[in-house]
Amino acid sequence: MIINCGPLSDFTQARYVIYLSTGKRLVLFRLPSIDPSGSKPNEAQGWSYYAMEAECPHAGGPMADSQIDIEDSGYVASCPWHAYDFNVETGESSVGIKACTYPIDVREGTVLLSFPVEGGEHVELAKIEPVSEKVKLKHAIPSNKSSVPVQQAEPGMAHYLDDNATLCDWAVHILNTANPENKIELTTHLFRIFTEREASDSPMDIGRGTVPAPDQPPREKMFTVSPGAMPRTGKGGTLKSRIAMLHALANIELWAIDLAIDICVRFAAFQTEKTSQELPRAYFHDWLKVASDEAKHFSLLRTRIEEMGSHFGALPVHHTLWLSAQETAHDIRARISIIALVHEARGLDVNPMTIEKFRLNGDAPSVEALEVIHHDEITHVTTGHRWLTWICNEEETDPVQVFRSNVSKHFRGPIRGPFNEEARLQAGMDKRYYDPSSAVAAS
Repeated sequence: MIINCGPLSDFTQARYVIYLSTGKRLVLFRLPSIDPSGSKPNEAQGWSYYAMEAECPHAGGPMADSQIDIEDSGYVASCPWHAYDFNVETGESSVGIKACTYPIDVREGTVLLSFPVEGGEHVELAKIEPVSEKVKLKHAIPSNKSSVPVQQAEPGMAHYLDDNATLCDWAVHILNTANPENKIELTTHLFRIFTEREASDSPMDIGRGTVPAPDQPPREKMFTVSPGAMPRTGKGGTLKSRIAMLHALANIELWAIDLAIDICVRFAAFQTEKTSQELPRAYFHDWLKVASDEAKHFSLLRTRIEEMGSHFGALPVHHTLWLSAQETAHDIRARISIIALVHEARGLDVNPMTIEKFRLNGDAPSVEALEVIHHDEITHVTTGHRWLTWICNEEETDPVQVFRSNVSKHFRGPIRGPFNEEARLQAGMDKRYYDPSSAVAAS
């Protein structure tokens, strides 16, 4: 049957989630037409439209967050969990499994979806939601950034580097940027230009080993206390309590930006033992994507805090996450283990409970922001798991044992539950990584 998704003019973003009355979810992609002739039914005004199932057929990963590439004159979407790739038009994959795709016809200014039904079943469009892609910046980005040298930028504005800057130059610049608004602006800009140049004939130079990372990123106008001196946030039953909870989470997201940027520059010159393999460029792309996500998360939380009548910086903060970064600054394996596979994974455990507190108190806007964050952070744990596994495969070691060894050396106390087993497994972490009863078997 044909389902009317709405007028073409409503579709301005790169991807949308389509909710059907049966509970089925699809993802709709709006991508630049590879063939600008516009001769296909799914093309209009220089754009091509594709629909596929929203869950990866391998393990249910969110295809709405997939990475899009062009291969063999067609678009390919790669699942953010385990990098399974699917042609968005045919559903074919290089790994042998196939995703369901659904024809799109753009006719008379309307986007129409062809969806198969059986036995006279009636299916309706429930809703369409744009995928949260953009960071909520407070200030407009200057149109000609590369022409404004760092020394001549206006006070309070973000300082942009020129086109000759390496990834490591950018990383150190972002780490040394104290203003949080400037930090998130520069972070999202770096990810965008790095990604764009990867597809060009002039990819960005990494700058391996050319510039040192700072010992600790500065903060602007923040009252820092020890973790034990932090005021209690409460359970979300009052506005004050919910603001405190969101403020604490925003602080975590701000440090998470620095952690994802730092892992790019601090270990840029890393080579594996025995094989002396450099980190591939995909490593840097993956961590810049994590940093960009964290910038988006901070902006969502900061915006919500302001909507509730407060502002980021109104409450004290702590820098426990950076203490873990300093503890693991000597070893990329330890860094990934503690930051991505302990701290980030712990977020997967507690996020659903936090979201439920806000839901029970009727705070739907906060729930919406927190669900975006939880969804993204599964992919961040996946990134950590992917690159620890890559290093261990090159060095012929067991990633589970490497992880557990680093936890025993660099994390105070055991990894405590309760565990979100489903989310952890989606990210690649089976029970051998965190279940105490699996420790003996793993060793």
